Amino acid sequence: MLISARSVPRLRLYDEHVPAVSSPSGRSGADRCPGALRAHQAADGLLVRVRLPGGRLSTAQLRRLAATARRDADGTLELTSRGNVQLRGIPDQQAVDRIAAVLVESGLLPSASHETVRNIVASPLSGLDHSGRSDVRPVVTRVDDALCACPDLADLSGRFLIAVDDGRGDVAALGADLCWLADSGALLLAGRDVGLRATADEAPGTIVAAARAFLRQRAGRRDVWRVADLPEASDAIVAALGGPYAEPVDPPRSGPPPVGPHPAGFVVAAAPLGRLTAAQAEAVAALTDGPAVVTPWRTVVVVAAPEAAVPALTGAGLVVDPASPWVGVTACAGRPGCGSALADVRADATAALAAAAPPAADAFPLHWAGCDRCCGRPFGPAALAVATGAGYRVAGPRGDHQGPLSERVAQARRPR
Repeated sequence: MLISARSVPRLRLYDEHVPAVSSPSGRSGADRCPGALRAHQAADGLLVRVRLPGGRLSTAQLRRLAATARRDADGTLELTSRGNVQLRGIPDQQAVDRIAAVLVESGLLPSASHETVRNIVASPLSGLDHSGRSDVRPVVTRVDDALCACPDLADLSGRFLIAVDDGRGDVAALGADLCWLADSGALLLAGRDVGLRATADEAPGTIVAAARAFLRQRAGRRDVWRVADLPEASDAIVAALGGPYAEPVDPPRSGPPPVGPHPAGFVVAAAPLGRLTAAQAEAVAALTDGPAVVTPWRTVVVVAAPEAAVPALTGAGLVVDPASPWVGVTACAGRPGCGSALADVRADATAALAAAAPPAADAFPLHWAGCDRCCGRPFGPAALAVATGAGYRVAGPRGDHQGPLSERVAQARRPR
């Protein structure tokens, strides 16, 4: 369903304190992922999430989001682990309606029916770093169009994730439900090669067919959100697509694009704790005529000459030094924004980082969480600092750590 600014549906509120209903998976039925039209009630007000297929934002869109965050939210764009943005601290329904109207006018809300399922991540540097790999940006656009054109795919969970990887393995490492790899044509299911293959022209149709096969296999079980939730789903998808077509191989895996300037003419900047202020967003928009790219690692790719961009981004409070202690560090909302949080994790993380030494280049990412749910934690191995009400429990991929907080955090991040 395509929408205009005059036909924005009224928002649907989802309260984080609604009692759970028992289900076979232990979940409360259909997921309640927020969207632009499906607001979440947090302790600090309403929260909306704006999907950005491939993470791309034109400078005009970035400026409109910054102005909207100032007017109707807390003045910040939160970057998510799926390359989307959130606005929080929204006071009322009227403000949510105004935000939605801006999104429609800006081209950021093309479909009301499918807005929460447009979860498409893509290799952020594709077409930018002159790596010789395929430019997957046109494929992302066609996948998004195909997804929105299929009415039944509106029933996908807001947690269902599609990835388009140019072959370097960065977003293939995120465990997406469906991931197409440009170099091999492989369609991964829940991160595994199962022998499905598609060309670039075939990829959008193949992804849609796989998603529809998943919905058929789910058979109305609203508590099943992702391919990995249903052991038989992968075999059913392969059969529905007439596969397998090839012998499975181990897919490539790589890390995020490194923070800092790149000789190809762009800068990767980290937003401290994943929060991009309106002023910082405007600083990014002022540096480039090309789209900015929000990555699943809460960084922003700014296409601009590094010699001009680096001092401007640093002056705006963004992180462009790969040796900065802020690189790879994220946090949930914590207190006072979340009613479940046991601590003001952002303040505590900021205090800890003030005295932290630069991490090793291959250090594990670090996520600060206000409770055991660990909302917003990065995919894959990570160090976690989880509030307990009496301090923090710090755990890394090799187990818990003891001692003063700063030492425990450093130990948990330390690579093998």
